[in-house]
Amino acid sequence: MATTRNTRLTTALSRLGPPGAVLVAALLVDLLIVSTAGFDRYGPHGVELWLLPGIVGLTACALAAPARPARAAWAGSAVLVASSALISRVEAPSYTALLHGITVTETVAGLVLLYHGVRALPTLDAVFAGGALVLGTLFSVGLRDRSVPGSSFDETLLEGSVLLVLTVAAGVVGRARTTERPGRIGTLLREQWPAVGVLAGGLFLELMSFSVQAPPTAVLFPFSLAGAAGAVTAVRRPVRAAVLFGTVLTATTVVAGVVIGRGTFGPSVYPATGGVPYGQVAAGVVVVVALVRLTPPRRAGMLIGGMSAVVAAVAVLHTMFDDAPPLRTLFVGASLLLGLAVAFGLFLRARDTDRARTLATAVHDAQTAERMALARELHDVVAHHVTGIVVQAQAARLVAEHNPHAAVDALEGIERAGTDAMTAMRRLVRSMREQAQAGAGGFSARATTDPTADLRTLIDSANHGVPTTAELDLPADLPGEVARSVLRLVQESLTNVGKHATGATAVTVRAGTTADTLYVEIADDGTGGVDGPTDESGYGLVGMRERVELLRGSLSAGPADDGGGWRVRAWIPLAAESTGADREDGQ
Repeated sequence: MATTRNTRLTTALSRLGPPGAVLVAALLVDLLIVSTAGFDRYGPHGVELWLLPGIVGLTACALAAPARPARAAWAGSAVLVASSALISRVEAPSYTALLHGITVTETVAGLVLLYHGVRALPTLDAVFAGGALVLGTLFSVGLRDRSVPGSSFDETLLEGSVLLVLTVAAGVVGRARTTERPGRIGTLLREQWPAVGVLAGGLFLELMSFSVQAPPTAVLFPFSLAGAAGAVTAVRRPVRAAVLFGTVLTATTVVAGVVIGRGTFGPSVYPATGGVPYGQVAAGVVVVVALVRLTPPRRAGMLIGGMSAVVAAVAVLHTMFDDAPPLRTLFVGASLLLGLAVAFGLFLRARDTDRARTLATAVHDAQTAERMALARELHDVVAHHVTGIVVQAQAARLVAEHNPHAAVDALEGIERAGTDAMTAMRRLVRSMREQAQAGAGGFSARATTDPTADLRTLIDSANHGVPTTAELDLPADLPGEVARSVLRLVQESLTNVGKHATGATAVTVRAGTTADTLYVEIADDGTGGVDGPTDESGYGLVGMRERVELLRGSLSAGPADDGGGWRVRAWIPLAAESTGADREDGQ
């Protein structure tokens, strides 16, 4: 039961993706700030807690935005206005980072609502939904004006306009890429959503500190952004990320001491972390976890020691001021944080080792099963073409004496059939000689000359119990092995819907061609699925990946980033094999 709960929690969190991770980080930061300020010695106790209804309400709307963007946007605007009216009524002080009187969570939630509205809604609906959010924000800023002393509405208008333009641009880009191959940056952020959440939390704390620090401290924020960007890439290049962390922290210290001034660089600047900005603290934690997880122990120890030396030097400089925290206190806090990061990295390293060992065994078995299925297809392909060749040769022999021209035509047909057989056979035989990612599957789809009709027949006959719609635009001259692989992919995906898509009410199958590439997508709106759907005979997703990669294509599968459910997408090139490769195979 515990394993099932952990799996469901991991799946639920992974469905949030990077936007959800940032939203959760903002929520935690606001909860920390509100709970601390609500019971301090300044002002009436608990009055800041009146901020929580709006924070929680907008978070709920933002989490619902991928599935229902229009309703979520209108509801979010109403929640923001109602919360602002309540705050104004009870005269609760509102804390802010960017927008005038709007909390961090409310700002992030509004941007998430706007992004999904632009990305998913028709243009006119997106304009109205976005307009409602903008008007609701402006009205809320006016209502909360009294609760944020010293703030400037003009600055808020400028900052809000920049955020609006950037979010709309991101939504337009996401709208244009709904059927394209995921970009490298998008894939990296999606894979590293826990790190994105940790980094976002540190950056939000740093933004909040601007309201209590001297204004020049804002010049340090770009350095923290650079450190966060490097930390995100630590999962792929941990050594470079560690070097970048040390470089950024050194540059931050120099700028803080020279540009801001010695007096400002005193203990008033991030005293709890020894002068290290909060965003760079989060970046350091992420880099340490990646080093312990991915690099050899000796190299990880050397790099972590170097990073610790840079942090220690900054802390020593910070404690030179009279009212700075004692160096012993900073040392204990840093040691605890470092120990937690190392322990978590060791846990991930052990989990990766166990998973790799288990997956290697399962993949080997799945590869064998899938290649046996491909061998059966090879037999079918060769038998089909050879039978045609034999029939045409027999006919040519019978008519040769009476009609030599008919015999010549038959020889042309024999030559064409032989060429087709060799082309199909080369693509299938290559699968027996390549070491690709493996997969299982006992179903061998037989394609006809009408791939669209084949897919519709397969979809109509699927026994998964979920209404399925098909959006198909396929040419009739698809290569036979490509058509069979598409049928296999759709069949396996629909089978997984019935087994794993808990609560699914709709499934959509899309297939079409763009330029020289075939695109297939199978998506459901259920809540099931773990690290990847599997079937009873092996890893179904691995089997599909085997077929797609043998055809020089690519496959992605995981929680849909625009709503609930699971989505499988594949891209298969339609271009013929190069002549040089054909000659090499023929030899």
